[in-house]
Amino acid sequence: MNQLYQLSATQLAQLIRQQKISAVDAVTACFEQIHQQNPTLNAFITLCPEQAKQAAIAADNTIQQGRPLGLLHGVPIAIKDLTATAGIRTTYGSLMYQNYIPTQDELCVARLKAAGAIIIGKTSVPEFGFGTGTSNPISGTTLNPYDTTRTSGDSSGGSAVAVATGMCHLAHGSDMGGSVRTPASFCGIVGLRPAIGRIPRVPKLLPWESLITDGVLARSVEDAALMLAAMAGYDSRDPLAIDQPHWALPTWISQGWEQVRIGYSADLGIGVIDAEVEAIFEQTMETIARRCPLMKRAHPNCTEAQHTFETLRAAFIEHTYGQLFEKQPEQMNETLRWEIEQGIGLSAAAYLQAEAQRGRIYRRFMQFFEQYDFLATVSASVPPFPVTQSVVLKINGTPLQSIIDYLKVTYTISLTGLPALSIPCGWTASGLPIGLQLVGKPHAEAELLQFAYFLQEQFDFRHRWR
Repeated sequence: MNQLYQLSATQLAQLIRQQKISAVDAVTACFEQIHQQNPTLNAFITLCPEQAKQAAIAADNTIQQGRPLGLLHGVPIAIKDLTATAGIRTTYGSLMYQNYIPTQDELCVARLKAAGAIIIGKTSVPEFGFGTGTSNPISGTTLNPYDTTRTSGDSSGGSAVAVATGMCHLAHGSDMGGSVRTPASFCGIVGLRPAIGRIPRVPKLLPWESLITDGVLARSVEDAALMLAAMAGYDSRDPLAIDQPHWALPTWISQGWEQVRIGYSADLGIGVIDAEVEAIFEQTMETIARRCPLMKRAHPNCTEAQHTFETLRAAFIEHTYGQLFEKQPEQMNETLRWEIEQGIGLSAAAYLQAEAQRGRIYRRFMQFFEQYDFLATVSASVPPFPVTQSVVLKINGTPLQSIIDYLKVTYTISLTGLPALSIPCGWTASGLPIGLQLVGKPHAEAELLQFAYFLQEQFDFRHRWR
């Protein structure tokens, strides 16, 4: 048997149910990995070994008493430090909150606990989730597990590293413009951004906000589905919540996808893609085409995506953090200050124009999905870049217009609210992982995960231990 930390979450949950492994042993194994890996990689801001141990003891007692168990009973997980956790420090990666301990869980955390998951700590984020790479003044810089001179991605970089190295079996993330998919690509794991409303967000400053969603970092497609099932489900407090009481786990079938219709494009017609990343993507498409011949180079018209996303993002960030910026600008990092400044002075007309553009983009995607079942593109336009590089301003020598331009292939999908995931698909010549981004139809996470499972099993598109 693999060492405990190498077991998938699905395997571990089953073995704990069968009392072949104790939750205490599973938690202990993760903390041993943390002891070995975290001093170098900086995946965590806060660890809670005592709380985790007590929760594990309670989890084992529950099994012995024959009481009902949740999907993740006894499975050690980590929570991104942008998300409130009752009784555990939540810093948002900022010195302004370095001693803040919430009294209530956000809904996704409460649901994970209700499913029996055991929280072992809070993972590192850039300040308030904004920055190129995962670095903050509290825990420092999170490094890539495959090359510690490289970045882990942002802003769920800590979660991605923790999962990739076995410091936990699953981790929570959140995604606005690619903050689950990019770190998943950089760290060689699965990153799932579900459809908007699949995981209700409670509490929520702007109830109708529809760019951000909670997401999943996992080492396999099945594990990602398991965690999604624990967090998904209707809640009336989020007006965008999908009106389904539960989300059922898919049936895993590693064949039968030969007639699937795939449109693919590395750059969606708007991005600049690193030459090595694009070559790996094209090779991946050739590989998939051997089993799925109904593939065509195609993508929706995304020409308005850059202006649309930049406007909506800037308005949200200024509204959310503008008052903090006015009071304590010196305590914010340079990138966050730049992000806020983009939203200062935006007019209502400009905002509504961006919303109208977003509507047009969505309709074009719906027209695309009348002809195709999935859209395939890259998960990140660049491979993991050096940690000494604070921003991405050039790709293949081509200058980018802003510091978020390198996220075009992910933030364009965010605008649509469609489900998307990143799975490992290849490696650079220097041994860095590259991800494939798959996009599904509205609310079609089950089909998206089933197809990703097919690719995982047929072509070995999966996490590799370093």
